[in-house]
Amino acid sequence: MGQRQLFCLGRVLLRRNKFVILDEATASINSDTYATVLRIIRQEFLSCIVVKVIHKIPTVIDSDMVMVLSSGEIMEYDAPFKLMESDSYFSKLVAEYWSSCRR
Repeated sequence: MGQRQLFCLGRVLLRRNKFVILDEATASINSDTYATVLRIIRQEFLSCIVVKVIHKIPTVIDSDMVMVLSSGEIMEYDAPFKLMESDSYFSKLVAEYWSSCRR
Protein backbone atom coordinates (compact mmCIF):
# COMPACT_ATOMS: atom_id res chain seq x y z
CA MET A 1 0.00 0.00 0.00
CA GLY A 2 1.14 3.51 -0.72
CA GLN A 3 3.52 2.64 -3.54
CA ARG A 4 1.53 4.72 -5.99
CA GLN A 5 1.56 7.74 -3.66
CA LEU A 6 5.33 7.45 -3.15
CA PHE A 7 5.91 7.04 -6.88
CA CYS A 8 3.83 10.15 -7.65
CA LEU A 9 5.64 12.19 -4.97
CA GLY A 10 8.97 11.09 -6.45
CA ARG A 11 7.85 12.17 -9.90
CA VAL A 12 6.84 15.60 -8.58
CA LEU A 13 10.21 15.94 -6.82
CA LEU A 14 12.08 15.17 -10.03
CA ARG A 15 10.08 17.78 -11.93
CA ARG A 16 10.77 20.45 -9.28
CA ASN A 17 7.27 21.87 -9.63
CA LYS A 18 6.63 25.14 -7.79
CA PHE A 19 2.91 24.45 -7.40
CA VAL A 20 1.69 21.04 -6.26
CA ILE A 21 -1.84 19.75 -5.68
CA LEU A 22 -2.08 16.65 -3.50
CA ASP A 23 -5.54 15.11 -3.59
CA GLU A 24 -5.83 12.65 -0.69
CA ALA A 25 -2.12 11.79 -0.88
CA THR A 26 -2.40 9.94 2.43
CA ALA A 27 -5.60 8.02 1.71
CA SER A 28 -5.54 4.22 1.77
CA ILE A 29 -1.99 3.86 3.08
CA ASN A 30 -0.60 2.18 6.17
CA SER A 31 0.80 4.16 9.12
CA ASP A 32 4.47 3.68 8.11
CA THR A 33 3.87 4.97 4.60
CA TYR A 34 1.67 7.77 6.02
CA ALA A 35 4.60 8.98 8.16
CA THR A 36 6.95 8.77 5.16
CA VAL A 37 4.59 10.73 2.92
CA LEU A 38 4.14 13.46 5.57
CA ARG A 39 7.92 13.70 6.06
CA ILE A 40 8.50 14.03 2.31
CA ILE A 41 5.84 16.73 2.02
CA ARG A 42 7.28 18.68 4.99
CA GLN A 43 10.94 18.43 3.93
CA GLU A 44 10.91 18.42 0.16
CA PHE A 45 8.18 20.90 -0.71
CA LEU A 46 9.33 23.84 1.43
CA SER A 47 9.85 26.10 -1.59
CA CYS A 48 6.56 25.09 -3.24
CA ILE A 49 2.97 26.11 -2.91
CA VAL A 50 1.24 22.90 -1.85
CA VAL A 51 -2.53 22.58 -1.94
CA LYS A 52 -3.62 19.49 -0.04
CA VAL A 53 -7.10 18.03 -0.30
CA ILE A 54 -7.34 16.21 3.01
CA HIS A 55 -9.89 14.62 5.29
CA LYS A 56 -7.52 13.39 8.01
CA ILE A 57 -7.46 15.93 10.83
CA PRO A 58 -3.83 15.29 11.99
CA THR A 59 -2.61 16.00 8.45
CA VAL A 60 -4.68 19.18 8.24
CA ILE A 61 -3.33 20.55 11.52
CA ASP A 62 0.20 20.27 10.10
CA SER A 63 -0.65 22.77 7.34
CA ASP A 64 0.28 26.47 7.22
CA MET A 65 -3.22 27.53 6.24
CA VAL A 66 -6.56 25.73 6.21
CA MET A 67 -9.57 26.36 3.99
CA VAL A 68 -12.72 24.65 5.21
CA LEU A 69 -15.29 23.89 2.51
CA SER A 70 -18.85 22.78 3.06
CA SER A 71 -21.34 22.18 0.25
CA GLY A 72 -18.99 23.94 -2.17
CA GLU A 73 -18.73 27.10 -0.04
CA ILE A 74 -15.66 28.43 1.75
CA MET A 75 -16.62 28.42 5.41
CA GLU A 76 -13.31 29.76 6.76
CA TYR A 77 -9.66 30.26 5.85
CA ASP A 78 -6.85 30.86 8.34
CA ALA A 79 -3.92 29.23 10.11
CA PRO A 80 -5.04 26.04 11.87
CA PHE A 81 -3.95 27.27 15.31
CA LYS A 82 -6.00 30.47 14.86
CA LEU A 83 -9.05 28.50 13.80
CA MET A 84 -8.58 26.22 16.80
CA GLU A 85 -8.60 29.22 19.17
CA SER A 86 -12.00 30.41 17.97
CA ASP A 87 -15.46 28.89 17.88
CA SER A 88 -14.92 27.92 14.25
CA TYR A 89 -16.27 25.20 12.02
CA PHE A 90 -12.72 23.78 11.93
CA SER A 91 -12.34 23.70 15.73
CA LYS A 92 -15.61 21.77 15.96
CA LEU A 93 -14.38 19.25 13.37
CA VAL A 94 -11.13 18.79 15.31
CA ALA A 95 -12.97 18.37 18.62
CA GLU A 96 -15.31 15.84 17.04
CA TYR A 97 -12.35 13.92 15.59
CA TRP A 98 -10.47 13.72 18.92
CA SER A 99 -13.61 12.73 20.84
CA SER A 100 -14.23 9.89 18.37
CA CYS A 101 -10.61 8.73 18.85
CA ARG A 102 -11.13 8.44 22.61
CA ARG A 103 -14.13 6.11 22.27
